[in-house]
Amino acid sequence: MADVLELKDFAVDCVIGDLPEERCREQRLVLDVAIEIDLSRSAASDDLADTVDYAALAAKIRDALRAAKCRLVERAADVVCRICLEDARVRRVRVAVRKSGCVPGLGAAVVRLEREQ
Repeated sequence: MADVLELKDFAVDCVIGDLPEERCREQRLVLDVAIEIDLSRSAASDDLADTVDYAALAAKIRDALRAAKCRLVERAADVVCRICLEDARVRRVRVAVRKSGCVPGLGAAVVRLEREQ
């Protein structure tokens, strides 16, 4: 079994959507991000340099999604995967992106992607 570092219920406000009225306002996406990475070194050293800094990763994801202004949730999930895989220590990433309020009566649309190095 691989070690996993997760960002759960990570809220990002960004432009997301294909409709004209969605292109001029931010909406909230909620992300679950799980990265597979060997955590044995950081567990032994207790040193942030030996692991993925999840605060820095969260900031990078937020900035990328805000800049991307994606039309599709699928694209937003792909952007997150690509950011996570920039770190060569990350073996695999699993991302779920939820967009609520996009369709009357629908709790949320969810896209799940899994990518590996």
